[in-house]
Amino acid sequence: MVQIPKTPAPPSPAPSRSVPTSADVARLAGVSRATVSYVLNNTSAVRISEPTRRRVHEAAKELGYVPHAAARSLRAGHSRMVLIPAPTFPVGPLYSRFLSDLQNSLAALDYTVVQHGTGDPHGDEAARAWAELRPVAVLVPGSGLGPCGVAVLKRSGARAVVTLGPETIEGAHALLMDHDVVGHSAGAHLYDRGRRRIGVVVPQEPGLETFSAPRLDGVRQSVRGTDATVTELPLAYDEQAAARLAARWRTLGLDAVFTYNDEYAMLLMRALLDEGIRIPEETAVVGADDLVLGRLLRPRLSTVRLELPCGRELAELVDRAVRKPATEPETHKVLGATVLHRESS
Repeated sequence: MVQIPKTPAPPSPAPSRSVPTSADVARLAGVSRATVSYVLNNTSAVRISEPTRRRVHEAAKELGYVPHAAARSLRAGHSRMVLIPAPTFPVGPLYSRFLSDLQNSLAALDYTVVQHGTGDPHGDEAARAWAELRPVAVLVPGSGLGPCGVAVLKRSGARAVVTLGPETIEGAHALLMDHDVVGHSAGAHLYDRGRRRIGVVVPQEPGLETFSAPRLDGVRQSVRGTDATVTELPLAYDEQAAARLAARWRTLGLDAVFTYNDEYAMLLMRALLDEGIRIPEETAVVGADDLVLGRLLRPRLSTVRLELPCGRELAELVDRAVRKPATEPETHKVLGATVLHRESS
């Protein structure tokens, strides 16, 4: 009788490695679990020696242990998550630097920053999506959020709602960023330099009208009651569009232009120079944001330097609101503007 060899059974899977706990860290570091909690949660109320802190951090790193955020939230009665919705408008280097500074400052206060993209929903509708994550605070850039959205967030446990935009919203702390001061500074500078026929580039990209419309109004306010004129110049951020505008520049009769920001200034300057238009002899150019590239152009670009709030001050505002959620919302005007005169104007 022929024996058919048996197929060997597959090897048993290796037992899954258990998730390291604070008790494991405490054993390896030779300290109590309470000490592990104090060290890894940056508790300032208890003094822990530096050698002990190092041992705890080294043990946690060796074991691959990280604190459980949900458990910490249960102990504290709220999360430590600060949610920042992704802007619905294109952002440049200035906003990116500000956001990075803010994230670092919040991290130093033991908050976790989460950026959230909402896709199609916006305003109060988007607030419901943010509320699902149960953040302890929400920082909303731009406009669109209303009192109903603020109420939804607070009912879900948000202790602080902070808006960064042109207006105050009932129930929210407000950092007012009124961009007419940017246009006003540029317009006043050009008028003082003897320019009387001023163009203002208004981007055609969707989402930027929140900033471009006040900047245009600011230029108009700066020359109101004078002999100067202001011409609105819609422009897409595109070389061909800039070339078309430059081709008809002399027919517009303009002797100066404020270009919304430095990126549009560089785009238009290149097109104007290609058309043989001398800067600043025929047309003075002023941008905004004070980007490093503007200083490398020839002629060097005059610009409006924006003075944004520092991340530490905003992080401290969030922390105050989280610790004392019943206090009245604060309102601060935070956007300043200074013209830096260079060769292009």
